[in-house]
Amino acid sequence: MIEKTLYIVRHGQTDLNKQGIVQGRGMDTNLNDEGRLQANMFYQGYKDVPFDKIYTSELKRTQQSIQQFIDAGTPYQKLSGLDELAWGVHEGQPSTPETKSAFMKLMREWTSGNLDIKFEKGESPNEVLQRQREALKTIMSHPDEKNVLICMHGRAMRLFLCLLTNQPLTQMEKFPHQNLVLYKVTYDGSRFEIADFNNAIHLQIH
Repeated sequence: MIEKTLYIVRHGQTDLNKQGIVQGRGMDTNLNDEGRLQANMFYQGYKDVPFDKIYTSELKRTQQSIQQFIDAGTPYQKLSGLDELAWGVHEGQPSTPETKSAFMKLMREWTSGNLDIKFEKGESPNEVLQRQREALKTIMSHPDEKNVLICMHGRAMRLFLCLLTNQPLTQMEKFPHQNLVLYKVTYDGSRFEIADFNNAIHLQIH
């Protein structure tokens, strides 16, 4: 029987995060100083967990967030299925009242069940779910990997947690997050269960 514990974190802060600008799948940004500090605090908090494998998205901000674990010798793999949802024409654009209104409208569509709607050149939640299913299949196909660290992105993480907990994607807003916050999810051989919800204790300066 496969048993696993997934430690799922969102990447650390980037300058676009700080400025409130949407990144999405098409923006391959670096962590800023605050993001590197968050990455170090997460490493200090979890370096003693015997991770068997790390999975990141193909965007460098996720690998930079857990690079210290990689440097310490934990094997890792990039999966495009863990990439952020593509926001299309809105990626990297300054936040304006018009774009905020467009995002609010899209969120209302999604949470009311219209999960195929997307911005121009972007992705819908259902499209992201398809590639996340493939990523999960890969992650679960290694029974020897008991403790797994996954670093991904805010919106994608919300969808992934719906997938794991077998909830409709309309429930995505139930999963709050900030940069380098942790969701710990256990798998007992038949179902996933959230053991640690939106944990940011490691980010508090002691």
